[in-house]
Amino acid sequence: MFGRSAIALPELCTGLAEAVIRLDTKASTKSYRAIVDRLPQADQAELSEALPLLIPALQQVALGNGGLLATLVAGLIEQGADPLPVLPVLVDRVATGLELAARFGVLADKLGGPVTAPTSADEYRELRERLVGAAPEAGLSVGEAGEIAQAWFTVNDWIPSLLLPLQQKGARQALPDRARLAAAAATMSPHAEDAAWLFGLLEVLDDEPLLVLHRPTRRAFDLTISGVSDNFQLHTLLAATLIGDESRGLLPGEPPAAPWVAAATDGELMPAEAIHGQFYLADAAGETIWNEGRPADIALLGDHRVIVLDPPPYERSWNLGRAYPLMRPEVVLNRILPADEAEQWSSRVAPAK
Repeated sequence: MFGRSAIALPELCTGLAEAVIRLDTKASTKSYRAIVDRLPQADQAELSEALPLLIPALQQVALGNGGLLATLVAGLIEQGADPLPVLPVLVDRVATGLELAARFGVLADKLGGPVTAPTSADEYRELRERLVGAAPEAGLSVGEAGEIAQAWFTVNDWIPSLLLPLQQKGARQALPDRARLAAAAATMSPHAEDAAWLFGLLEVLDDEPLLVLHRPTRRAFDLTISGVSDNFQLHTLLAATLIGDESRGLLPGEPPAAPWVAAATDGELMPAEAIHGQFYLADAAGETIWNEGRPADIALLGDHRVIVLDPPPYERSWNLGRAYPLMRPEVVLNRILPADEAEQWSSRVAPAK
Protein backbone atom coordinates (compact mmCIF):
# COMPACT_ATOMS: atom_id res chain seq x y z
CA MET A 1 0.00 0.00 0.00
CA PHE A 2 1.13 3.56 -0.62
CA GLY A 3 1.12 6.23 2.06
CA ARG A 4 -0.97 9.36 1.87
CA SER A 5 0.80 11.94 -0.29
CA ALA A 6 1.79 15.24 1.30
CA ILE A 7 2.64 16.73 -2.09
CA ALA A 8 -0.14 18.70 -3.78
CA LEU A 9 -1.57 17.60 -7.13
CA PRO A 10 -0.13 20.46 -9.26
CA GLU A 11 3.42 19.45 -8.40
CA LEU A 12 2.63 15.77 -8.88
CA CYS A 13 0.95 16.37 -12.26
CA THR A 14 3.88 18.49 -13.42
CA GLY A 15 6.22 15.65 -12.51
CA LEU A 16 4.08 13.10 -14.30
CA ALA A 17 3.86 15.21 -17.47
CA GLU A 18 7.64 15.67 -17.55
CA ALA A 19 8.24 11.93 -16.99
CA VAL A 20 5.79 10.96 -19.74
CA ILE A 21 7.41 13.34 -22.22
CA ARG A 22 10.92 12.03 -21.56
CA LEU A 23 9.63 8.42 -21.70
CA ASP A 24 10.70 7.69 -18.12
CA THR A 25 8.49 4.72 -17.23
CA LYS A 26 9.75 4.37 -13.66
CA ALA A 27 9.18 8.03 -12.80
CA SER A 28 5.81 8.03 -14.59
CA THR A 29 4.62 5.08 -12.53
CA LYS A 30 5.77 6.68 -9.29
CA SER A 31 4.04 9.98 -10.10
CA TYR A 32 0.87 8.25 -11.22
CA ARG A 33 0.61 6.31 -7.98
CA ALA A 34 1.26 9.44 -5.93
CA ILE A 35 -1.52 11.28 -7.79
CA VAL A 36 -3.99 8.46 -7.15
CA ASP A 37 -3.01 8.50 -3.48
CA ARG A 38 -3.48 12.28 -3.28
CA LEU A 39 -6.89 12.41 -5.01
CA PRO A 40 -9.06 11.73 -1.94
CA GLN A 41 -7.47 14.71 -0.14
CA ALA A 42 -7.72 17.22 -2.99
CA ASP A 43 -10.45 19.84 -3.20
CA GLN A 44 -11.94 21.19 -6.42
CA ALA A 45 -9.52 24.13 -6.58
CA GLU A 46 -6.48 21.83 -6.31
CA LEU A 47 -7.92 19.43 -8.88
CA SER A 48 -8.67 22.24 -11.34
CA GLU A 49 -5.20 23.75 -10.93
CA ALA A 50 -3.54 20.39 -11.52
CA LEU A 51 -5.42 19.11 -14.55
CA PRO A 52 -4.14 21.63 -17.16
CA LEU A 53 -0.55 20.76 -16.19
CA LEU A 54 -1.07 17.40 -17.93
CA ILE A 55 -1.78 19.05 -21.29
CA PRO A 56 1.83 18.88 -22.61
CA ALA A 57 1.91 15.14 -21.91
CA LEU A 58 -1.52 14.63 -23.47
CA GLN A 59 -0.29 16.40 -26.59
CA GLN A 60 2.95 14.47 -26.95
CA VAL A 61 2.36 10.95 -25.64
CA ALA A 62 1.96 8.27 -28.30
CA LEU A 63 -1.63 7.17 -28.68
CA GLY A 64 -0.70 3.62 -27.76
CA ASN A 65 1.05 4.72 -24.58
CA GLY A 66 -1.48 7.27 -23.41
CA GLY A 67 -4.40 5.17 -22.25
CA LEU A 68 -3.41 5.27 -18.59
CA LEU A 69 -2.87 9.03 -18.75
CA ALA A 70 -6.30 9.50 -20.35
CA THR A 71 -7.84 7.34 -17.61
CA LEU A 72 -6.19 9.54 -14.99
CA VAL A 73 -7.59 12.66 -16.67
CA ALA A 74 -11.07 11.11 -16.50
CA GLY A 75 -10.52 10.40 -12.81
CA LEU A 76 -9.51 13.99 -12.06
CA ILE A 77 -12.61 15.26 -13.86
CA GLU A 78 -14.85 12.81 -12.04
CA GLN A 79 -13.42 14.04 -8.73
CA GLY A 80 -14.31 17.63 -9.62
CA ALA A 81 -11.61 19.19 -11.82
CA ASP A 82 -12.79 21.76 -14.35
CA PRO A 83 -12.55 19.92 -17.70
CA LEU A 84 -12.72 22.95 -20.01
CA PRO A 85 -8.95 23.60 -20.30
CA VAL A 86 -8.22 20.06 -21.51
CA LEU A 87 -11.15 19.69 -23.92
CA PRO A 88 -9.28 20.91 -27.03
CA VAL A 89 -6.41 18.46 -26.66
CA LEU A 90 -8.70 15.57 -25.72
CA VAL A 91 -10.95 16.20 -28.71
CA ASP A 92 -7.96 16.36 -31.07
CA ARG A 93 -6.33 13.18 -29.73
CA VAL A 94 -9.56 11.16 -29.63
CA ALA A 95 -10.78 12.38 -33.04
CA THR A 96 -7.38 11.66 -34.60
CA GLY A 97 -7.30 8.22 -33.03
CA LEU A 98 -10.79 7.39 -34.26
CA GLU A 99 -9.99 8.64 -37.76
CA LEU A 100 -6.83 6.55 -37.90
CA ALA A 101 -8.58 3.48 -36.50
CA ALA A 102 -11.30 3.79 -39.14
CA ARG A 103 -8.64 3.07 -41.79
CA PHE A 104 -7.67 -0.26 -40.22
CA GLY A 105 -10.05 -2.26 -42.41
CA VAL A 106 -8.00 -1.55 -45.53
CA LEU A 107 -4.81 -2.54 -43.75
CA ALA A 108 -6.31 -5.65 -42.12
CA ASP A 109 -7.27 -7.02 -45.52
CA LYS A 110 -3.57 -7.07 -46.45
CA LEU A 111 -2.29 -8.56 -43.18
CA GLY A 112 -3.86 -11.97 -43.77
CA GLY A 113 -5.45 -13.83 -40.88
CA PRO A 114 -6.75 -12.50 -37.57
CA VAL A 115 -5.09 -9.54 -35.89
CA THR A 116 -5.06 -9.17 -32.11
CA ALA A 117 -3.50 -6.59 -29.83
CA PRO A 118 0.03 -7.61 -28.86
CA THR A 119 0.51 -8.46 -25.19
CA SER A 120 4.25 -9.19 -25.20
CA ALA A 121 7.43 -8.03 -26.88
CA ASP A 122 7.42 -11.11 -29.12
CA GLU A 123 3.83 -10.50 -30.22
CA TYR A 124 4.67 -6.86 -30.91
CA ARG A 125 7.63 -7.85 -33.09
CA GLU A 126 5.48 -10.34 -34.98
CA LEU A 127 2.80 -7.71 -35.64
CA ARG A 128 5.47 -5.21 -36.66
CA GLU A 129 6.82 -7.65 -39.25
CA ARG A 130 3.33 -8.21 -40.65
CA LEU A 131 2.74 -4.44 -40.86
CA VAL A 132 6.03 -3.91 -42.68
CA GLY A 133 4.99 -6.50 -45.25
CA ALA A 134 1.40 -5.32 -45.64
CA ALA A 135 1.90 -1.55 -45.71
CA PRO A 136 2.99 -1.19 -49.36
CA GLU A 137 0.07 -3.34 -50.56
CA ALA A 138 -2.30 -1.07 -48.64
CA GLY A 139 -0.72 2.03 -50.17
CA LEU A 140 0.73 3.12 -46.82
CA SER A 141 4.14 3.84 -45.44
CA VAL A 142 5.28 1.62 -42.61
CA GLY A 143 4.90 4.56 -40.22
CA GLU A 144 1.31 5.17 -41.32
CA ALA A 145 0.48 1.49 -40.97
CA GLY A 146 1.91 1.48 -37.47
CA GLU A 147 -0.13 4.53 -36.43
CA ILE A 148 -3.32 3.00 -37.82
CA ALA A 149 -2.77 -0.30 -36.01
CA GLN A 150 -1.88 1.51 -32.79
CA ALA A 151 -5.06 3.57 -33.00
CA TRP A 152 -7.21 0.50 -33.73
CA PHE A 153 -6.03 -1.27 -30.59
CA THR A 154 -5.85 1.67 -28.18
CA VAL A 155 -8.21 4.54 -29.06
CA ASN A 156 -11.00 3.03 -26.96
CA ASP A 157 -8.77 3.60 -23.90
CA TRP A 158 -8.85 7.36 -24.58
CA ILE A 159 -12.58 7.79 -25.03
CA PRO A 160 -13.55 7.79 -21.30
CA SER A 161 -11.55 11.01 -20.92
CA LEU A 162 -14.36 12.63 -22.92
CA LEU A 163 -17.26 10.54 -21.64
CA LEU A 164 -16.82 12.04 -18.17
CA PRO A 165 -16.75 15.76 -19.06
CA LEU A 166 -19.43 15.53 -21.73
CA GLN A 167 -21.94 14.53 -19.08
CA GLN A 168 -21.62 18.16 -17.90
CA LYS A 169 -23.68 20.76 -19.73
CA GLY A 170 -20.91 23.36 -19.64
CA ALA A 171 -18.44 20.98 -21.27
CA ARG A 172 -20.90 20.02 -24.00
CA GLN A 173 -21.54 23.67 -24.78
CA ALA A 174 -17.82 24.50 -24.85
CA LEU A 175 -16.77 21.50 -26.92
CA PRO A 176 -14.58 22.38 -29.94
CA ASP A 177 -14.70 20.53 -33.28
CA ARG A 178 -17.97 18.76 -32.44
CA ALA A 179 -18.75 17.88 -36.07
CA ARG A 180 -15.35 16.28 -36.64
CA LEU A 181 -15.52 14.28 -33.41
CA ALA A 182 -19.10 13.16 -34.08
CA ALA A 183 -18.25 11.96 -37.59
CA ALA A 184 -15.25 10.00 -36.31
CA ALA A 185 -17.25 8.49 -33.41
CA ALA A 186 -20.09 7.50 -35.73
CA THR A 187 -17.72 5.71 -38.09
CA MET A 188 -16.07 3.76 -35.29
CA SER A 189 -19.20 3.00 -33.25
CA PRO A 190 -19.51 -0.54 -34.64
CA HIS A 191 -15.89 -1.29 -33.79
CA ALA A 192 -14.94 0.55 -30.56
CA GLU A 193 -17.23 -0.11 -27.62
CA ASP A 194 -17.06 3.38 -26.13
CA ALA A 195 -17.34 5.20 -29.48
CA ALA A 196 -21.11 4.61 -29.52
CA TRP A 197 -21.42 6.10 -26.02
CA LEU A 198 -19.37 9.08 -27.13
CA PHE A 199 -21.54 9.60 -30.20
CA GLY A 200 -24.64 9.50 -28.01
CA LEU A 201 -23.30 12.32 -25.85
CA LEU A 202 -22.45 14.37 -28.92
CA GLU A 203 -26.10 14.06 -30.01
CA VAL A 204 -27.44 15.44 -26.73
CA LEU A 205 -29.40 18.69 -27.08
CA ASP A 206 -29.00 21.60 -24.68
CA ASP A 207 -31.32 24.59 -24.25
CA GLU A 208 -33.50 23.12 -26.98
CA PRO A 209 -37.05 24.43 -27.48
CA LEU A 210 -39.73 21.74 -27.50
CA LEU A 211 -43.41 22.14 -28.30
CA VAL A 212 -45.64 19.42 -26.84
CA LEU A 213 -49.27 18.96 -27.92
CA HIS A 214 -51.66 16.71 -26.00
CA ARG A 215 -54.24 15.68 -28.56
CA PRO A 216 -57.01 14.41 -26.19
CA THR A 217 -57.21 17.71 -24.27
CA ARG A 218 -56.02 20.04 -27.09
CA ARG A 219 -53.51 21.50 -24.65
CA ALA A 220 -50.04 22.65 -25.67
CA PHE A 221 -46.86 23.32 -23.75
CA ASP A 222 -43.67 25.25 -24.46
CA LEU A 223 -40.67 23.54 -22.88
CA THR A 224 -36.88 23.70 -22.95
CA ILE A 225 -34.80 20.54 -22.55
CA SER A 226 -31.14 19.89 -21.86
CA GLY A 227 -29.10 16.80 -21.09
CA VAL A 228 -31.67 14.16 -22.08
CA SER A 229 -29.96 11.10 -23.52
CA ASP A 230 -32.81 9.23 -25.20
CA ASN A 231 -36.56 9.18 -25.65
CA PHE A 232 -37.10 6.63 -22.89
CA GLN A 233 -35.79 9.23 -20.48
CA LEU A 234 -37.66 12.04 -22.23
CA HIS A 235 -40.91 10.06 -22.03
CA THR A 236 -40.64 9.77 -18.24
CA LEU A 237 -39.64 13.40 -17.76
CA LEU A 238 -42.47 14.69 -19.96
CA ALA A 239 -44.96 12.75 -17.85
CA ALA A 240 -43.39 14.06 -14.64
CA THR A 241 -43.49 17.65 -15.91
CA LEU A 242 -46.92 17.75 -17.59
CA ILE A 243 -49.21 15.47 -15.55
CA GLY A 244 -50.59 17.26 -12.53
CA ASP A 245 -53.05 19.91 -11.40
CA GLU A 246 -55.62 20.20 -14.19
CA SER A 247 -56.89 23.48 -12.79
CA ARG A 248 -53.51 24.95 -13.72
CA GLY A 249 -53.78 23.58 -17.24
CA LEU A 250 -51.67 20.46 -16.73
CA LEU A 251 -52.66 17.03 -17.98
CA PRO A 252 -54.94 14.49 -16.33
CA GLY A 253 -53.59 11.14 -15.29
CA GLU A 254 -51.40 9.46 -12.72
CA PRO A 255 -47.95 11.08 -12.44
CA PRO A 256 -45.02 8.72 -12.84
CA ALA A 257 -43.87 7.02 -9.66
CA ALA A 258 -41.14 8.82 -7.72
CA PRO A 259 -38.56 6.04 -8.27
CA TRP A 260 -39.13 6.29 -12.04
CA VAL A 261 -38.47 10.03 -11.98
CA ALA A 262 -35.42 9.53 -9.78
CA ALA A 263 -34.04 6.96 -12.22
CA ALA A 264 -34.48 9.47 -15.05
CA THR A 265 -32.73 12.28 -13.16
CA ASP A 266 -30.20 11.61 -10.41
CA GLY A 267 -31.27 8.50 -8.49
CA GLU A 268 -30.70 4.79 -8.90
CA LEU A 269 -30.54 3.98 -12.60
CA MET A 270 -32.90 1.01 -12.35
CA PRO A 271 -35.91 1.29 -10.04
CA ALA A 272 -37.18 -1.82 -8.27
CA GLU A 273 -40.24 -1.88 -10.52
CA ALA A 274 -40.23 -1.28 -14.27
CA ILE A 275 -40.92 2.20 -15.63
CA HIS A 276 -44.19 2.39 -17.57
CA GLY A 277 -44.94 4.58 -20.56
CA GLN A 278 -47.94 6.90 -20.28
CA PHE A 279 -48.17 8.28 -23.81
CA TYR A 280 -47.79 7.42 -27.47
CA LEU A 281 -45.35 9.95 -28.95
CA ALA A 282 -45.54 11.14 -32.56
CA ASP A 283 -43.90 13.99 -34.45
CA ALA A 284 -45.66 16.74 -36.37
CA ALA A 285 -45.88 14.56 -39.48
CA GLY A 286 -47.55 11.77 -37.53
CA GLU A 287 -44.50 9.51 -37.48
CA THR A 288 -43.83 7.50 -34.34
CA ILE A 289 -41.16 8.88 -32.02
CA TRP A 290 -39.53 5.68 -30.83
CA ASN A 291 -38.27 5.53 -27.26
CA GLU A 292 -35.06 3.98 -28.58
CA GLY A 293 -34.27 7.21 -30.46
CA ARG A 294 -32.96 10.53 -29.21
CA PRO A 295 -34.51 13.98 -28.89
CA ALA A 296 -32.19 15.12 -31.70
CA ASP A 297 -34.03 12.72 -34.02
CA ILE A 298 -37.38 14.47 -33.50
CA ALA A 299 -38.36 16.37 -36.64
CA LEU A 300 -38.55 20.15 -36.65
CA LEU A 301 -41.72 22.05 -37.49
CA GLY A 302 -40.39 25.52 -38.23
CA ASP A 303 -37.88 26.23 -35.46
CA HIS A 304 -39.40 23.84 -32.91
CA ARG A 305 -39.23 20.11 -32.41
CA VAL A 306 -42.83 19.05 -31.91
CA ILE A 307 -44.15 16.08 -29.94
CA VAL A 308 -47.79 15.04 -30.11
CA LEU A 309 -49.04 12.99 -27.17
CA ASP A 310 -51.80 10.42 -27.65
CA PRO A 311 -53.06 7.67 -25.35
CA PRO A 312 -50.76 4.63 -25.52
CA PRO A 313 -52.21 1.89 -27.77
CA TYR A 314 -50.56 -0.80 -25.64
CA GLU A 315 -48.63 -1.05 -22.39
CA ARG A 316 -44.91 -0.54 -22.63
CA SER A 317 -42.28 -0.65 -19.91
CA TRP A 318 -38.51 -0.43 -19.53
CA ASN A 319 -35.96 -0.81 -16.75
CA LEU A 320 -33.22 1.80 -17.24
CA GLY A 321 -34.05 5.37 -16.28
CA ARG A 322 -31.16 7.13 -18.03
CA ALA A 323 -28.20 6.11 -20.18
CA TYR A 324 -25.52 8.36 -18.63
CA PRO A 325 -25.31 8.15 -14.83
CA LEU A 326 -23.66 11.56 -14.27
CA MET A 327 -25.65 13.64 -16.78
CA ARG A 328 -28.31 15.75 -15.11
CA PRO A 329 -31.31 16.42 -17.37
CA GLU A 330 -33.35 19.60 -17.46
CA VAL A 331 -36.97 19.72 -18.65
CA VAL A 332 -38.37 23.19 -18.01
CA LEU A 333 -42.01 24.10 -18.59
CA ASN A 334 -41.82 27.69 -19.79
CA ARG A 335 -45.54 28.22 -20.32
CA ILE A 336 -48.86 26.59 -21.02
CA LEU A 337 -50.09 27.94 -24.33
CA PRO A 338 -53.45 29.73 -24.43
CA ALA A 339 -56.24 27.85 -26.20
CA ASP A 340 -56.07 29.84 -29.44
CA GLU A 341 -52.31 29.36 -29.78
CA ALA A 342 -52.64 25.68 -28.95
CA GLU A 343 -55.25 25.31 -31.70
CA GLN A 344 -52.96 27.00 -34.20
CA TRP A 345 -50.23 24.47 -33.46
CA SER A 346 -52.71 21.59 -33.49
CA SER A 347 -53.87 22.58 -36.96
CA ARG A 348 -50.32 22.23 -38.26
CA VAL A 349 -49.76 18.61 -37.20
CA ALA A 350 -50.90 15.44 -38.91
CA PRO A 351 -54.06 13.76 -37.61
CA ALA A 352 -53.84 10.66 -35.44
CA LYS A 353 -53.21 7.45 -37.35
